[in-house]
Amino acid sequence: MRPLPWQQSLWTRLTGLQEAGRLPHALLLSGPHGVGKQELAEALLARTLCRRPGEVACGECHDCRMLLSGYHPDLLRVSPAEKSRQIRIDPIREVNHFVAQTAQQGGYRVILLQPAEAMNVAAANALLKSLEEPGERTLFILLADVPSRMLATIRSRCQHWPLGVPEASACLPWLSDALGEGDDGQFWLRVSGGLPLLARELASSESRALRQELQELFDALVRGSEPVAEASRLDRQAVDRILWYGITWLEDLIRLGLSGDTERVRNLDLLPLYRQATKNARVQDWFRLLDYAREQRRLLVTGSNPNPQLVLEAWLVRWSALLRS
Repeated sequence: MRPLPWQQSLWTRLTGLQEAGRLPHALLLSGPHGVGKQELAEALLARTLCRRPGEVACGECHDCRMLLSGYHPDLLRVSPAEKSRQIRIDPIREVNHFVAQTAQQGGYRVILLQPAEAMNVAAANALLKSLEEPGERTLFILLADVPSRMLATIRSRCQHWPLGVPEASACLPWLSDALGEGDDGQFWLRVSGGLPLLARELASSESRALRQELQELFDALVRGSEPVAEASRLDRQAVDRILWYGITWLEDLIRLGLSGDTERVRNLDLLPLYRQATKNARVQDWFRLLDYAREQRRLLVTGSNPNPQLVLEAWLVRWSALLRS
């Protein structure tokens, strides 16, 4: 397991601390979805559990083979239970029990917890004791898209390593190779806001189909189509991604409305629709709709809103009202 090409500098710093015995017992890796937090964490935990690590895990020792098989007794992964968006207290109790035990392979115990902001208050408070007194040869790796949503007491007990959006030159070769010949890596990287793993997701056939469907819906709303009827045609399971597209398109509309500069627009293929939309509403109205979409998506991600379809309908009704104004 290796870090991604644009993570090499960060990887060198992390492994340097590890070699010097100065790697902290708790790391918080943060950054937007699609920047590669998971891949960096997997490379680090593999190297930590490896018996003969070099620049990366050897991939051949008994520990590496166990990890590659999908199970290692000294690795505990914690994430929300299926159909839940929260990490509740029971998995954290398991963490506390795990930390209290001796490593079965005689090396490190590693806990990978993601997304860290999904811990509810009870779970976060239960984790504090283990973070404060982890014992020797224990490594916590917490991953977070939005670390500000975590309890401050948890953040303060971790060394924070933020992952920023990489330079296009550092990740475009990797993305072009991942997409294969005949695909425009630069286009998808721009659509994703410079996040290469997200760009790869957006270029998948399923995501392309959804984007095309939303483009047609946007065009229909501009022409006066009924928003609730349009919402009924969309996949309810995709509301989070639908709102993500809506947010990025609203940000494009605002950039275009404020500056008229197309160089700042991420979705250049939507410029004709954008120009039509900006004729019908004021920039401050787009800002209000953007705030609403962001808040509704936050509630969906945190599991605070039980009815995604109603969110989608209400959002499209507001958008349609702007387009008709």
